[in-house]
Amino acid sequence: MVDQPTRTDWISVIALGVIWGGAFFSISMALEGYGPLTVAALRTALASSVLLIVARATGRRFPRRDPALWKALTLIGIFSSAIPFFLLSWGQQFVPSAFAGISMSSVPLFVIPLAHMFSDEKAHLRKFIGVCMGFMGAVILIGPGLVSSGQADIPVLAGLACIGAAFCYAVSSVMTRQCPPIDPILLTGLSLGISAVFLVPAMLVFEGTPVWQSGRSSIALIYLGIIPTGLAMVIRARIIVSAGSVFMTLVNYQVPLWSMLLGAIVLSEALPFRFFLALIVILAGLLTSQWFSLKRLFGNLLTRR
Repeated sequence: MVDQPTRTDWISVIALGVIWGGAFFSISMALEGYGPLTVAALRTALASSVLLIVARATGRRFPRRDPALWKALTLIGIFSSAIPFFLLSWGQQFVPSAFAGISMSSVPLFVIPLAHMFSDEKAHLRKFIGVCMGFMGAVILIGPGLVSSGQADIPVLAGLACIGAAFCYAVSSVMTRQCPPIDPILLTGLSLGISAVFLVPAMLVFEGTPVWQSGRSSIALIYLGIIPTGLAMVIRARIIVSAGSVFMTLVNYQVPLWSMLLGAIVLSEALPFRFFLALIVILAGLLTSQWFSLKRLFGNLLTRR
């Protein structure tokens, strides 16, 4: 049985919100010196290295021959990092980092219909109302370009790429729930390593061997690989084990807020009114879909006190 959240859990969940919220401006900074495939590939390779070193140092046993497990890890790697990391890197060449951060708040809303169709987690009317609200928020976020002229609108395509990344994360979440048993740090490290197997050759073919760039783009890339992509997964696994997956969903409410704040402060990004409106609608949908779970969580906390 999962224990009630401790003070350490609260500090960890807030820290994780800040770390993941700051990942998006880090991507924008890394893109100042590197191509989108390079950012995605090196981010993945660095994070995988960090997690597998942690796994080895803590004595975790690496899986041997298990075709079902390795098939699951491959699919999870493709949908949890290979595709979404590239989509985010490509999209953030044309849209603000705050946009990408708000897009990620829709991940749990995508999970609901996917889990309903492909697992035994059936959704009810309230959850589907929340999903519809989240979809409306995504439409508001992308903005009037959706109904623009027939000419290609790069910012709209970039916005759709960020939403597509959120959808990929949702797909990988459902796959992870159905994955054969494996330690969460090993699961993340190995799936990221598999993702790097796809991304690194693509990087070499389309963008060539990366050349070290002086300045903040390289620092941002190293930070992105080690902290938001690598060590944050260790924090995430610890929170879920200690306080449960419902408590972990509190991160979803923080990430877009921190991404907007840090994007405005660090990169001086403009924040159109529709960003705030989209955020309100998406978070309202998220709250609607998770209302009873959150009510139970905070009810237990109040009862405990």
